[in-house]
Amino acid sequence: MGGRTDIRPSEITPEAVWQSRRDWLRRAAAGSLALGLPLGAQADDEGPSGPVLEGAPNPALSIDEPANGWRDITTYNNFYEFGTGKADPSENAGRMRLEPWQVRIEGAVRRPLTLDLDALLRLAPLEERVYRLRCVEAWSMVIPWMGYSLSHLIKHVEPTADARYVVFTTDLQPEAMPGVRAGILDWPYTEGLRMDEAMHPLTLLTFGVYGRRLPPQNGAPLRVIVPWKYGFKSAKSLVRISLQADEPVSSWMSAAPREYGFYANVNPDVPHPRWSQATERRIGTGLFAPRVPTLPFNGYAEQVAGLYQGMDLRRNF
Repeated sequence: MGGRTDIRPSEITPEAVWQSRRDWLRRAAAGSLALGLPLGAQADDEGPSGPVLEGAPNPALSIDEPANGWRDITTYNNFYEFGTGKADPSENAGRMRLEPWQVRIEGAVRRPLTLDLDALLRLAPLEERVYRLRCVEAWSMVIPWMGYSLSHLIKHVEPTADARYVVFTTDLQPEAMPGVRAGILDWPYTEGLRMDEAMHPLTLLTFGVYGRRLPPQNGAPLRVIVPWKYGFKSAKSLVRISLQADEPVSSWMSAAPREYGFYANVNPDVPHPRWSQATERRIGTGLFAPRVPTLPFNGYAEQVAGLYQGMDLRRNF
C-alpha cells in the first residue's frame, strides 16, 4: 500500500452514517421485488457479476427506495485490511484466498461447530434467505444484501446461560492484506453484539449482494450486517463467532475508545468527537446533493429501540 503507514486511529474516517427510511413494512406491490424478479435487474450501472446466490426476495423485509448500483456498492468501501482509501478494497481484495473457508462457532454453546460455507447456507430454508435493502458499508447507501437472520445459526449451536455477548472475528491473511502492515488496529479485526442484538431478526448473516455471492471487498464469503448501527459494527470475512459472558473490547474500542463505543447505534443527537452525525448524504447522488437528517437507529427505531429501553444512549454510545 502506498502513502503513509503511520496513520493514527484518530485521523481515520469510520464507516459512517447510513441512509434509511422509517417505513419498512406494508410495502407496495411495485418494482421488481413485487414481481419476483432478480434484484440485479435494478442495478443502474454495468450490473452485478459473480456467482449467483439462490434466494427468495421478500418485500416485507425490504425498504422501497432504489438501491445503489453495483459500482457504488463494490468500489466505495471500508475494509482497512486492504487499505484506508475507499477504493483500496476493490483494488486489493482480489488477492484474498476464499476457498476453502470455514467458520468456527464456539464459546458458551452446547454444540460448538466448524462449518464450511455450504453448511452455513443450508442452515436456513430458501425462503429465509431474504433480500434486504439496507444503508450500510462506507457512508450512506441502500444495499440489497442477501442472507438470513443470524439467530438461525445461534440457535443451532444451543447457547448456554453464560452466553450474553457474541464476538465476530475477521480472517487475517497478511500476505493478501496490505493494510494490516499500517498498524492502524490490532489485527485480526473483532466486533461484538449483545445477545439480544445478535438474536434480533434484522441482524443478518450475509452471503450475497444483488443476488450474487459477496465480492471480496464487501466481506466475502460471509459477514454480519447490523442495519441500525454504524458500519464498523458489521464485521466482514468471518472465520470465528464466539459466545461469551463478558462484554468484549472490539478493535475500534481498543484503538480509539473516546470515539468508538460498544453500541455504535445510529444516533443523530450524539456527535462524533470530530464531526456532527446529525445529517448525511447518499453515495451516488452527487457531490452537491443536499444532506438529509440522520434518522435514529438508521430508521429502524420502531423495530429496535426497545432493546435499549432505560439506557442512556449518550453514555452508551
